Amino acid sequence: MGFLLDVLTDPAILIIIGTFVSLAYYTYKQYTYVNGKLKWFIDFLKKYKKADLSFRFGEFDAAISKEPYVVNSWLEFKNTLVFSESIALKTQDGVAFQNASNAVSNIQTTVDPLYFFNVESLVTSKYNSKLIGAASTLLTGMGPLFTFLNIAISFTHVDFSTQESTIASVSGLMAGMKIAALCSVLAVSFSLIYILVEKLAFQKMCQQPLNRVQELLYGLFDNISSEKFLIELLKETKVQNSNLTGLLTVLPNQFKASLENSIARSVKPYLENLLYGINTMNESIKNIKIEVNNNNGSDDVDKLF
Repeated sequence: MGFLLDVLTDPAILIIIGTFVSLAYYTYKQYTYVNGKLKWFIDFLKKYKKADLSFRFGEFDAAISKEPYVVNSWLEFKNTLVFSESIALKTQDGVAFQNASNAVSNIQTTVDPLYFFNVESLVTSKYNSKLIGAASTLLTGMGPLFTFLNIAISFTHVDFSTQESTIASVSGLMAGMKIAALCSVLAVSFSLIYILVEKLAFQKMCQQPLNRVQELLYGLFDNISSEKFLIELLKETKVQNSNLTGLLTVLPNQFKASLENSIARSVKPYLENLLYGINTMNESIKNIKIEVNNNNGSDDVDKLF
């Protein structure tokens, strides 16, 4: 009972136990935080399907851009997306989207989503991963440290001045040796327990939700290689050049026909009305001239006109 009390009150053992509990609590707290965010991301991705993502991309982008946990990865990933012309009117900076037809193909990406949504970007970068990785080493190192420290302290209490003092100090030395050895045993034991529990917790709380996130992203965005994208872009450019050449060939004829139609519909009736007015005015003048000739004679009319 006395030895157990000495163990529970020894500062070195209390430090080892406190360090183990603190590291375990910190690890659990961080993994719980990551697990909650990944579950939110999973629930968010489940709301969308590949077939209608083109129609709802603006909503998708606005919602995911408001979540600080994934916004950096999303902004980098968004720059790799390939949109149809009927969806994206401009580049990604200030994109203006319009409604797409049923013929629009799915949104594609030129880079694998795992490059942006991986363990480093969605898990380990969200907490002090170096501290958690070094926790087992820290616990293991505390064992020899406090073991030798207790041994050194125990040797300082050895007194060989008298036989009674020698026997008492040797008894204290042996008790100190037990506690020193127990420091190493506890430190190594806590280190092994921490490694085992931490690996299991990481797999269940972080790795499995992350795998589900990656699976859903693969289901929403088709992956297209850069080479294939360049080939498709070249084909599209050739089609556009061909359409532009045909347009330039037809444009003069269409302009001529349009101009003739415009003249026929607008200018010609106006000219006809103007000619009719002139003829009417000439007829009026002739009638006035005849009437004046009949009344006053031709000489006065000639002078008048």
